[in-house]
Order: sequence, then C-alpha cells, then structure tokens
Amino acid sequence: MSKVRWGILSTANIGMKKVTPAMMRGELCEVTAIASRSQESARAAADELGIPKAYGSYEELLADPEVDAIYNPLPNHLHVPWSVKAIEAGKHVLCEKPIGLSAAEAQQLIDVAARHPQVKVMEAFMYRHHPQWQRARAIVRAGGVGQLLTIQSFFSYYNRDPANVRNMADIGGGGLMDIGCYNISLSRFIFEGEPRRACGLIDYDPDFGTDRIASGMLDFAAGSATFTCSTQMAGYQRAQIFGGEGRIEIEIPFNAPPDVPTRLWHQRGGQLEEIVFPACDQYTIQGDLMSRAILDDAPVPTPLSDALANMRVIEALVASGKSGGWVSLSPNP
Repeated sequence: MSKVRWGILSTANIGMKKVTPAMMRGELCEVTAIASRSQESARAAADELGIPKAYGSYEELLADPEVDAIYNPLPNHLHVPWSVKAIEAGKHVLCEKPIGLSAAEAQQLIDVAARHPQVKVMEAFMYRHHPQWQRARAIVRAGGVGQLLTIQSFFSYYNRDPANVRNMADIGGGGLMDIGCYNISLSRFIFEGEPRRACGLIDYDPDFGTDRIASGMLDFAAGSATFTCSTQMAGYQRAQIFGGEGRIEIEIPFNAPPDVPTRLWHQRGGQLEEIVFPACDQYTIQGDLMSRAILDDAPVPTPLSDALANMRVIEALVASGKSGGWVSLSPNP
C-alpha cells in the first residue's frame, strides 16, 4: 500500500470540520468511508466531504475489508468501547483525546491492543506534532533555557450550551477532560517525565455538574507545572516554559491555525528571538505520521502508555480537588 485507507467513526463536528478534511489532504491518508447512526446523516456527511462510502452504522464500517484504519471522534464515553471494537475487527485506531473516562479504561484499551500487536493505536494529541512544539522541545533539550524549572499554561473558552457534550458530566464532559488534558500533556511532553504528585483546585457548574474552572499544580522531580483551564471564561491560550537562563513562549499552543504562520519566542539572557513557522495543519501531520507507522509497521509517535499516564494525572487532580490536598502519583501505575 502507498496510502492507508481510513474510515471515520461518526459525523462529530471536530471530524467534519477539522480532522477529516485535514487528513484528506495528507500524502499517506485516503479517507474512503464514514459512518453515522443513520444512513441519511452518513450520506450527507460523505457528500459534503467527498467521501466514497457512507454507512448507517458503526458496525458496518468496521466490517468493511477495504478500511485499514479508523479515526474515532465520538464523545468521550465511547472512545474506549468503539476503539476496542475496531481493534478486534483488525483496524488501526486513531482515537480522540482524552483516551477514555478513566485510567482503568485506558488500561483496558492497552490490554486489548496488546492482544492484537499487529494493530496500531494512538491517542490524537495533534498539537505535539506541530513544528512549534517540536522546536520548543528541541530548544529545551539543547539547554536553550538552561535548567528547565517550570511551565505555565492557560486554555479557555466559553460554552454554556446544555446540549453540548462538553457540558454533560455523565459522558465525560468538563474542562479537565476536554482541554485541561492538553495542559497536562504538554507539561509531561516538555519535562519528558511524570509528575510525582498533583494538586487541583476545581469549581463545578451547579447545573451541569462539570468542572468549569480547574487549576492544577504538578510536581516533577526536575521542576513544576501550573495551569488553568476553563469552559466558562474568555477564550485564550498560551504556554510559557521557563528555565534558569531563558524562556519559551508559544503564542497559539493548542489550536494552531492551519492557514497562517505561527510563532514562538525564545529568550536567552538579553536576546529575544521570534521564530516563525510556515502555515501547516497539525491534523494533516498527525494523520500522515500515524499512517507512516502503519505502512512501515513501526511504533506510533505517541504510545498508549502516554495516554494512560495522562489519565492518571487527570484523576489525581480531580481527587485533589475533592480532598483539598496533594495527591501522590506512584512511579509505576
């Protein structure tokens, strides 16, 4: 094969508006099918995006022998169940973040994947593949900020729509699961390790029961990370990486626009350098990297063990928010 044949599991908005069109522009991705809970909605989505096949059920898509891999953008509570079904059907899986509702679910997925070693499975943290994050990590690794000491990040938007899945607590809604997972992930990505303990301060919406403002502190052996995320605050995002001799600031760390250049600033001593990255689509990059791993039978860029570790930190922050104290994270889950 020169390309991986992808099927899209549902007509979720993120898939329709962002991920699927981006994957269709990839060098190694061929989107051949999309499934919905009705034939009518699947056909409409397929026609909108120019996808050849439309299926009125997820099961039909998984049964298609001409689909090699599936992208799973279903609501959070369906990430693991349908990813498991896809693996058992012999399909490679790119699953949206967060990988599931809990660390236990993440472990379940790992266990199933281990029984099907020919299948590649990856969590879709697309931001990590963007050149701006690859450069930031390279700068830190090369000592460009001196000793890495602390990371600060912020991610917020405003959404009080009761019909939006992000505001439904029973299916995995809330700020930590939707966007705080990015703050946690980037901290672990740059420190290249796991926090020893976590402390969270969380405010819950009285109507939805979801966390609407969450602040966290993560204690890494080499330093710390602090962040705030919110689903009911003025929209903003920024990431700062500080060391003893310099710092890095990323202007649009998570939703990097695909059609305009992005930039970061690297300060070391009295010198401030602005680094500009040409416009690129991080979803296209993610799809091609996953497809390359499939075609080459190579490890995926981000293993499922990373997804499990991220879920463990989310759970620790939730537990801390309830107890009011630090929660330890054992080195071996």
